[in-house]
Amino acid sequence: MTTSDQPAAKTRITAKAALTVGALGVVFGDIGTSPIYTIQTIFNPGDPHPVEATTASVYGVVSLIFWSVTIIVTLKYVLLVLRADNDGEGGILALITLIRGHAVSGSRRTKVILAGLGIFGASLFFGDSMITPAISVLSAVEGLKIVQPGLEDFIVPITATIIVVLFTLQRLGTARIGRSFGPVMVLWFVAIATCGVSGIARHPEILKALSPTYAIGFLTGHFSTAFFALAAVVLAITGAEALYADLGHFGRAPIRRAWLFLVFPACVLSYLGQGALVLADQSAISSPFFLLVPDWARLPMVLLATAATVIASQAVITGAFSVAQQAVQLGYLPRLRILHTSSDEIGQIYVPWINWALMISVLTLVFAFETSAALAFAFGMAVTGTITITTLLFFYIVRHQWGKPLWAVIVGVALFLTVELLFLAANLTKLVHGAWLPLLIGVTVFTVLTTWQKGRELVTKKRAADEGELRVFIDELHDAQPPLRRVPGTAVFLNRGKATVPLAMRANVEHNHILHENVIILSLETLPVPHVPDDDRVVIDELGHTDDGIVHVAAQLGYMQSPDVPAILSLAAAQSPELSGFDLDDTSYFLSTIELRVGDAPGMTRWRKHLFVATSSITADAAEYFGLPRDRVVIMGSRIDV
Repeated sequence: MTTSDQPAAKTRITAKAALTVGALGVVFGDIGTSPIYTIQTIFNPGDPHPVEATTASVYGVVSLIFWSVTIIVTLKYVLLVLRADNDGEGGILALITLIRGHAVSGSRRTKVILAGLGIFGASLFFGDSMITPAISVLSAVEGLKIVQPGLEDFIVPITATIIVVLFTLQRLGTARIGRSFGPVMVLWFVAIATCGVSGIARHPEILKALSPTYAIGFLTGHFSTAFFALAAVVLAITGAEALYADLGHFGRAPIRRAWLFLVFPACVLSYLGQGALVLADQSAISSPFFLLVPDWARLPMVLLATAATVIASQAVITGAFSVAQQAVQLGYLPRLRILHTSSDEIGQIYVPWINWALMISVLTLVFAFETSAALAFAFGMAVTGTITITTLLFFYIVRHQWGKPLWAVIVGVALFLTVELLFLAANLTKLVHGAWLPLLIGVTVFTVLTTWQKGRELVTKKRAADEGELRVFIDELHDAQPPLRRVPGTAVFLNRGKATVPLAMRANVEHNHILHENVIILSLETLPVPHVPDDDRVVIDELGHTDDGIVHVAAQLGYMQSPDVPAILSLAAAQSPELSGFDLDDTSYFLSTIELRVGDAPGMTRWRKHLFVATSSITADAAEYFGLPRDRVVIMGSRIDV
C-alpha cells in the first residue's frame, strides 16, 4: 500500500467501524437483552409446565439455546436471509414485494397466498412491538428486587413511568441520541460477556453444553420436559427479524460483523455463565442473570440493563413506524400523518397515531401481566409465528427467483421448519396462559390491513365510474364553444392516475365554469421498491394537446419515500420543458375528499364495511400528508356508498 493510499484505507476502516457500532445500537437491542429473562423463564416454578433445574435439564437447556441461536439467527438470518434484499431494504414486507414482483416466477394464486402470509407476519410484528417494550423494561427493572427486595412493589410503577417517557420522547426523533446507542450496547455486551466468563470459570464443565449431543439427548431422552422448555428457549432468538428489517439502514456486512464478533459470543457466554450458576446453586433460578453479577455491581447492572432495554424498545418502536409507513405506501393502511425527525436520515420517522396506540397497548400489558415471566408466554408466540412465515417466503424466493435446485430448497426448509414448528407447537401449549395475545393482535391487525386494501379497491372502482375518462374530458374542454373561461395562475389537481378525471377538476368546471390558465394533473404511484432515483421519478404527458396549458405529471415513489408534492413539482419543472411556463410560486392545490358511508353495494360483508369506514377516520390530513401549503389548498368533497 502506498503512502497516498493510507488515509483512504483508514477512512474506510473508520466508516466500517462506525457502521458496525451503529448496527449494535439499533439492530441488536432486542436479541441482546434476551439473556435477562430467557433462562429465568425456562426454570420459572410458576410455569404451567415447569422445568426442574436438574443437571441434565440445565445442560440440555443451555445446549438447546446455543444451537437454536446458531441455526435460526446465525445460519438462517445472518448468513442466508440477509441476502434477500429489495433494493437494499429488508424485512417481511420486502419479501412480500419481491414475491409480488415480476422477477419472481410462480403461479398468481401461490403469490397471493404467500403475500397474505407475509401480511399476517407483519401483523404479528405489531404485536411484537407492543410486547417487546413491556417485557424488556419489566425484566430490567425487576433487577431492583435482587438489589433491594423492598423495592418489588415499585417495579410496575417505575416500568410504566419509563415507558411513558420513552413514547413521549418519540416525537423528538432518534437523531440526537442515536449516536450514543452504539457505545451503550458495546458496554452492555462487554459487561454480560464478562459476567458470563466469571460464571464459567466457577463451573467450566458447562462448556460441554456446546456439544449438540446434549440438545439432542435432552429432546430424545426427556422429550416431555424439553418440549415445554422450547416455549421459553425461543426467547433467546427474539429480535432475529430485526436483523433483517434493519438491513436497509446498515447493510449486510456491518450487521454480520457485529453479530459474529460481539453479540453472538457475548450472549452465548452469558447463557453459559447463567447455566453454570444454576448448576452450582439451584436457588439462582429466581434471577440467574442478575445473581451472576457481583453484589457491588448489581445496581449499576440494573441501570445498564434498563438503558439497554430502552434501546431495544426504541428499535422495535422505530420498526413499527417503518412497517406502518410501508403499509400506507402499499395500500394496506389509510394515509397516516408521518413526520421526518431528521434532515440527514430519511428512515428516521415519527407516526403519531401508531406511537400513542402502541403506548396505550404497552401500558395495558404492563399493568395486566405485571411480570416479565407472565409476558414471556405471549412473547414466544409472536416470535415463532414471524420466523416461520419468513422461512416460507424466503425459500419461495430462493427457488423461484434465484433458481436454486429443488433438493437444496427442500433440505433448507426441512432443517429450519423442523426447529421452528417445534417452537410453534410448544408455544401453542401456552395458548390459555397468554400465547393467545399475539395471535389476537395479529388477527386483528391482519383483518384491518386486508379490509382496508379490499375497501380501497371497491372505492377506486366506484370513483372511476363517477369521474369519467380523462382524455374524453380534455378533448371536450379543448373543443368547447364558447371556450371555457380561464383565470390566471396554476392549478394542481391530485389524482389517482391518468385514466380518469379528478373529481375536484370536474366539479370546478361543471359548477364554477372556470379553469386556471395552467393545469397540472398530478398522480403519485408507489412502486414495490424502497427508493426511486430522481431521474426516473417523473413522466410528463400533454394529453394530446400542446396549446391548452393542461399536462399530466406521473410521479413514481418508493415505499420508503414521502409524497412531498411541492418537491416533486420542482423536480418535474427542472427536468421538463413542458412546465417551463408554469409559475409554481402562484399555485393552487385542489384536493378531492370523499365521505364514505356503509351501503348495500356487493363486495364486502357488512361488518367489514363498518370496519373500513371506521378505519378511514384515522386518515391524516391530505394537505399535511402531501406537504402542501395550507393557504393555497382548495378541498372539494363528494360521497360514496360502499
